[in-house]
Amino acid sequence: MRVLDSRDRDEVLALLERDPVADVFVASRVQAVGVDTWRLGAELWGVGERGRLESVCYSGANLVPCQAGADAVRAFAERARRQGRRCSSIVGPADAVLPLWRLLQPHWGRPRELRASQPLMVIDGAPTVEPDLDVDRVRPDEVETLLPACIAMFTEEVGVSPLAGGGGPLYRARVEELVAQGRAFARFENGEVLFKAEIGAATRATAQVQGVWVHPDLRGRGTGTSGTAAVVLAAQATIAPLVSLYVNDFNAAARRSYEKVGFRQVGQFASVLF
Repeated sequence: MRVLDSRDRDEVLALLERDPVADVFVASRVQAVGVDTWRLGAELWGVGERGRLESVCYSGANLVPCQAGADAVRAFAERARRQGRRCSSIVGPADAVLPLWRLLQPHWGRPRELRASQPLMVIDGAPTVEPDLDVDRVRPDEVETLLPACIAMFTEEVGVSPLAGGGGPLYRARVEELVAQGRAFARFENGEVLFKAEIGAATRATAQVQGVWVHPDLRGRGTGTSGTAAVVLAAQATIAPLVSLYVNDFNAAARRSYEKVGFRQVGQFASVLF
């Protein structure tokens, strides 16, 4: 196992193209900035010699194994164990994340939460419900209105505020980045966000939806379903033909909503949250 660099970029992208849905996060980062650690803001570990790369693992704020079989998982676990925990989560295909966590748990201790079953879903055709035509791309001048909804979504989903530990400026910068890229969508009414979602990672093949949030007063009324359909249409038209997301298996309402839109399950993710 070795830390990859710019000479490995094309081979890394070819490896990640084997599963453009599951590996969209890492592929999107490599396509955008390359493989060098100083550009990526993370190390990219590889198993295999140059020209015969077998697996990679993104090691930054998240630990993300890709195309990782049993041998690669053991190699990544050993590297992670030796350097100590630097990530806030381990996330990716369940068949890699769960064995990786079993090897790391004796050394890293109890996580804040283990989400062992998160259906990975895709839609590659038109949504099967009518989209909300009032959902549109967020403009830069709307960031202040959008930000409280983003903070609420993150806190509900992850269990801690993104502002904790002085993380506010970094989180705001990420929201502003998504808005500037045209990858943040929302419906506003009377100065409030009724629905919002973002395309958190994207390649030429896949756009991954994240951060779906509905105002508490409107939940259970179809707002999320029609809003998500609008995001799917916009993403397919301007970003990528395949739209994906992953959802907690215990969130039955969200799963039903995505199924109504036309998403189908193609795999399973897992997340370990610290």
